[in-house]
Amino acid sequence: MQTEVIVSGFGGQGTLFAGQLISYAAMESGKNTTWIPSYGPEMRGGTANCTVVVSDDEIGSPLARNPEAVIAMNLPSMDKYEPLVKPGGILVVNQSMVDRKVKRTDIKVVYIEANKIAEELGNKRLANMVMVGGLLANHPFLKTEDMEKALKEHLPAKHAKLLDVNYQALRRGAGHKAA
Repeated sequence: MQTEVIVSGFGGQGTLFAGQLISYAAMESGKNTTWIPSYGPEMRGGTANCTVVVSDDEIGSPLARNPEAVIAMNLPSMDKYEPLVKPGGILVVNQSMVDRKVKRTDIKVVYIEANKIAEELGNKRLANMVMVGGLLANHPFLKTEDMEKALKEHLPAKHAKLLDVNYQALRRGAGHKAA
């Protein structure tokens, strides 16, 4: 089995970190994985996305023309990637930053007010983990426990005090089901 995921948003939303953690979780669970980051020169506020491929077998290409799954953290990301999601795939939408519904009817869609949930948890930077939780609950190519282990192993030491709230963010996102 192979799953291709694109995580996309503005710089500063944690899109690259979310993709990197998905890749670490895949490695922790014994799968093959690739992670390719891409971001504009602005760093914060510019566009940022990454492509993650997770597979039980060798990976032929780290690129994803038609990904099976997309996390869209903002409207420009949804506009760009909605048409590219593979039919039958999944699009996880940060409804806090997207003011329209998905037009396609041949994909699963999960709407999550990720920014609002992150603020309820006390840190707006948790929106990325809320979205990852929503993805894994609706497309379980990895276990939430693998993500939690990856967080524990790879969360920068200066953010170690945020480990438990990151776990909470994953679980809150996992409570959202496809519409």
